[in-house]
Amino acid sequence: MNRILKTTVLAAAVMSVAGVAQARDQIRIVGSSTVYPFASYVTEEFGATTGNPTPVIESTGSGGGLRLFCNGVGEGTPDITNASRRMKVSEFERCEENGVTDITEAKVGSDGIVLGQSSENEDFDLTLEQLFLAVAAHVPVDGELVDNPYTKWSDIDSSLPDREISIYGPPTTSGTRDAFEELVMEAASEEMDEYEEAYSEIRSDGVYIDAGENDNLIVQRLSEDTKAFGIFGYSFLVENSDNISAATIEGVEPEVEAISSGDYPVARSLWFYLKNQHGDEVPAMYEYANMFMDEMMIGEDGYLVDIGLIPLPEEEREEARQKVADRAQLAASDLK
Repeated sequence: MNRILKTTVLAAAVMSVAGVAQARDQIRIVGSSTVYPFASYVTEEFGATTGNPTPVIESTGSGGGLRLFCNGVGEGTPDITNASRRMKVSEFERCEENGVTDITEAKVGSDGIVLGQSSENEDFDLTLEQLFLAVAAHVPVDGELVDNPYTKWSDIDSSLPDREISIYGPPTTSGTRDAFEELVMEAASEEMDEYEEAYSEIRSDGVYIDAGENDNLIVQRLSEDTKAFGIFGYSFLVENSDNISAATIEGVEPEVEAISSGDYPVARSLWFYLKNQHGDEVPAMYEYANMFMDEMMIGEDGYLVDIGLIPLPEEEREEARQKVADRAQLAASDLK
């Protein structure tokens, strides 16, 4: 039962002076473009059913969202950030340095990173190594690492189509980019003798095109540049399946079961983070968090699954849900 996602543009929440958030009921959310469609759905449902204002939500990328989240507590800082990768140790340390010392981490589901193309094209199957050789800044040629010379897929392997390599992908602030570098670039290079350590530098000669944080724009470009590929989350494939198809990786299609089981090699987890120090001033954020984690949203038959979220196994789902519920309950008791 797919529902139509709507994006509501609202004014930024009013914050108090002196760096402390004024009591308010409108939540401010930033972060991952991959998590954005799911979080947007929850914000709309939250605004429609709870009597609270619809939260302000902005797609900034995982890295950009975590940077804003960790800037401090109070005025001008978000209450929640979404991420398509787990918070890094360096980001957690920066949060602590800036006084953000009470954080709840919530794992909401899984996602596959898709190499999409216009459905006008024939099916395309790649190994991780072939995909790595298409986008790496330096590749092995005759036993030496050189600037990537490949301009066509057939240059990499004669069994691949005689088609120019052109890939629209996320920027360095994106969690999708981080996950791609880890799951494709590092994984492939670690299996290649020419690299002494994991290698993840992406070429900058125009073959890989930084297409910004908005995955919908990448999808739109594929309808115009029909010979190109785009890198984005599985949910965007689901929403555009009429005109976008996905390459198989290591012979595996990006489908729910394959992503959930880990058989699809480019799969990752999705998260959000709560700034508990805003709990007294923005208690509605816990109501929102509980709604997000509810079975009606992230369960096997949940609304978010209808739009592309890969649900966690039941036991892991319940554990994640209880973690958020316990923190919300603690915040409620503190307010009494």
